Amino acid sequence: MTYLTKPRLHHPTLPVNKVGYTRRDYEGKVSTLCAGCGHDSISAAIIQACWELNVEPHRVAKLSGIGCSSKTPDYFLGNSHGFNSVHGRMPSVATGANLANRDLVYLGVSGDGDSASIGIGQFAHVMRRGVNMTYIVENNGVYGLTKGQFSATADQGSKSKRGVVNSDSAIDMASLALQLGATFVARSFSGDKQQLVPLIKAAIAHSGAAFIDVISPCVAFNNHPGSTKSYDYVREHNDAVNRLDFWPSRDAISVDYAEGEVIEVPQHDGSIMRLRKTRKEYDPTDRLKAIDQIGQHHARGEVLTGLLYLNPDAEDLHEHLNTVGVSLNKLTARELCPGAAVLEKINASLR
Repeated sequence: MTYLTKPRLHHPTLPVNKVGYTRRDYEGKVSTLCAGCGHDSISAAIIQACWELNVEPHRVAKLSGIGCSSKTPDYFLGNSHGFNSVHGRMPSVATGANLANRDLVYLGVSGDGDSASIGIGQFAHVMRRGVNMTYIVENNGVYGLTKGQFSATADQGSKSKRGVVNSDSAIDMASLALQLGATFVARSFSGDKQQLVPLIKAAIAHSGAAFIDVISPCVAFNNHPGSTKSYDYVREHNDAVNRLDFWPSRDAISVDYAEGEVIEVPQHDGSIMRLRKTRKEYDPTDRLKAIDQIGQHHARGEVLTGLLYLNPDAEDLHEHLNTVGVSLNKLTARELCPGAAVLEKINASLR
């Protein structure tokens, strides 16, 4: 016998958000991943972020590919739309869905194998096109479903559980996203909920391609001495350049901050990101410096986390293509076929 569902009954005193949902309403099925897997912590962070943002679950479209990471959408937002695509093909499905219905909140969850190997071409195009979505890579450096081979993000010189040394250079997903044109790029650690939840909230509110690389240790195959994706290694080598506080509106804010520079970045929808910079010299609006900082820290064996880059004036795919304001799936035959006179006018403009 297996227990894969959670009780539907909620205690009447559970707190609700502004749209009337409890945190339990944002949960999914019981996880079948290994106990202690970092992916489950990411699912919990997504649940918390969506509950705090007052997102209605039925307005979310969650998409994934193949792999341990791509199983996780089953474990959160059980009342949302979901699509589990072919291996590495989640970005094209997300692009098509977003073009058809711009009214949904798009959340893509992938892995380092799904996005950095077989799906790297798809990842490149969804970033450069600016599809309005939050793209989360649950990065553990191994192929967990096929018993722990190195993935494309495994650091050169790191060791497998059996002691094999990785001789290939690593693909840095955050640097790649920056080079491809993503307008929101962040990195976090699955074990740092205080950092990860605000990053997810800010990414969802961002208009454009928002990418978050989350180091998520694989307890079965990549959580040992010699791994650079283990819990101990990331905790010891994590260098956060900033901490993010996110508010969905411009209401009066009163917060105590630790020592360090604080900057406010307003978003399209009126929300505010307030960055507490632990490194005063770090500028998250400078794409080239962000790439340089990631490279410098990687050379020292450090994991740079926080909001790495943000373009507050970003545009999404619909703005690039100048599509109509109404979702394409809501257009009727009258709008799609306006008649011969309109067609002739269009043809005349092209002659």
